[in-house]
Amino acid sequence: MGAKIRANISDAKGIGSDRNGDILIEVKHLKKSFGNNEVFKDFSLALEKKENLVVLGKSGSGKSVLIKCMVGLIDADEGEILVMGEDIEKLNEKALNVLRKKIGFLFQSAALYDSMTVGENLAFPLRGNKELSDEERNALVEESLENVGLKDVIDKMPSELSGGMRKRIGLARTLILKPEIVLYDEPTTGLDPITAKEISELILEIREKYQTSSIIITHDLACAKIVSDRIVIIHEGVCAAIGTYETLQNSEDKWVRSFFE
Repeated sequence: MGAKIRANISDAKGIGSDRNGDILIEVKHLKKSFGNNEVFKDFSLALEKKENLVVLGKSGSGKSVLIKCMVGLIDADEGEILVMGEDIEKLNEKALNVLRKKIGFLFQSAALYDSMTVGENLAFPLRGNKELSDEERNALVEESLENVGLKDVIDKMPSELSGGMRKRIGLARTLILKPEIVLYDEPTTGLDPITAKEISELILEIREKYQTSSIIITHDLACAKIVSDRIVIIHEGVCAAIGTYETLQNSEDKWVRSFFE
């Protein structure tokens, strides 16, 4: 990979973007190792308001580690992670939990509770809100299901749903708390191309309806092309390239272009 690409990515704020919007997540010079495995050497990026930022990288490049660091599930060794202006490393557990409520996380497996109906799965994140009446809680569940096009499955069990339906229900449960930021971990993995395209288009619809900002971890280039405003490529622990799908696809650097071939 050309050194020229790396040299241009020393500070991720605003790189590859002329949006000049508010920054909701900013990662500055992140370093993280597990024993002798150096996952991040000096990694930076910034997520702007109402932006869909896709993160690409080979297996083991640290994509999932990155989003776990962003929500404080894994501690960074060095560097700063600012989420909505808050330094993750400086927050106590109570403050961190308050911040996490503003962040939705769609797991790769959808992470539904098999012993609960769809409706019960969606109501689960609302259990701590004592101010909601049963009627208000039910209305939120129905609204979230309607937003992902699955209002009629409220009484079904997860085992009765297809993989694409489970992804949609996982997304509905994520959205029920009206998050400002959504982190997607491989949202189209294991789905057929038609269903994967539907999920990708749904991510765009959710952004427009909820005005969310999102980081999407994916190996699916078709998904990346549909949903991304910008794409970050992780390589050897750094932000190796960043830009729009079209810019990176037509990069002068052969290594960058290889991701899109």
